[in-house]
Amino acid sequence: MNESSVARTRHTAGRTGTFRSDPVRIICFVVLLGLTAAMLSPVWFMISTSLKSPKEMLMFPPTWIPQTFAFDNFAELFRNSDLKFGRQYANSLIVALLAVIGTVLSSSFVAFGFARYSAKMKGFFFMLLMSTLMLPYPAVMIPQFILFYKIGLHDSLLPLIVPSFFGSAYMVFLLRQFFLSLPNELFDAGRMDGCSEIRLYWNITLPLSGSVLATVSIFTFIWSWNDLLAPVLYLDSQENFTLPIGMAAMLSSKFRIAPWNLLMAASILSVLPIIALFAVAQKRFVEGIVTTGIK
Repeated sequence: MNESSVARTRHTAGRTGTFRSDPVRIICFVVLLGLTAAMLSPVWFMISTSLKSPKEMLMFPPTWIPQTFAFDNFAELFRNSDLKFGRQYANSLIVALLAVIGTVLSSSFVAFGFARYSAKMKGFFFMLLMSTLMLPYPAVMIPQFILFYKIGLHDSLLPLIVPSFFGSAYMVFLLRQFFLSLPNELFDAGRMDGCSEIRLYWNITLPLSGSVLATVSIFTFIWSWNDLLAPVLYLDSQENFTLPIGMAAMLSSKFRIAPWNLLMAASILSVLPIIALFAVAQKRFVEGIVTTGIK
């Protein structure tokens, strides 16, 4: 068999292999497309319902595309004095942003000590801190509630904010693992230049930890923003409600018919800060997930 015959045979085999693989690829593509549509259908239904009028909202079978787009639903959330949506939105932003600041500062400070200094029983205390991750929130919920109630902070936003300034065991672990990857030569050079230990933490460690700090910030913001149990436990007045409890209250007996169109509009607005935060810090967030734990 000459060289031209061998090349023709290989070319034919390659075309046959490609032809046989094409149906498999098409089937996989169709399956993935169907799964994607199934996963996105609740999101589309939420957007569609948020743009429906009260009459169309109750139609059966439901329409996937509104007959008339009621953009006024979003304005109604802020105009309706019974909902107090604007105040609750601001409360959620205040709680989430202060929780991020408190968690980042306190957890990074503790993690810096565990990562950069040697002391007797340091490993024991770190394991003791990590063991608190096994405690479910209901185990500390009642004592914590009694504490805040006794000092007069019940029905205020402070019980949702103050605990974040005492650190988070999970965030301490993430930050410590990243701080261990920083070279000791940086800190030795800083000490030679006269930096105090606080300046080593503030001027060297934190500026080099943007990726892991972005990860901690996103996690903390999402957990605080979506938290429902703590606001239900501590808040009584509607003016102090955060978004999760305020949106749950929209289904109360104040309305003769549940305003699902307003609730879906509120859901869209509640998702926007998380999407914006992740869009801004996505690169840093991915870097933090990848590099955390690599020494």
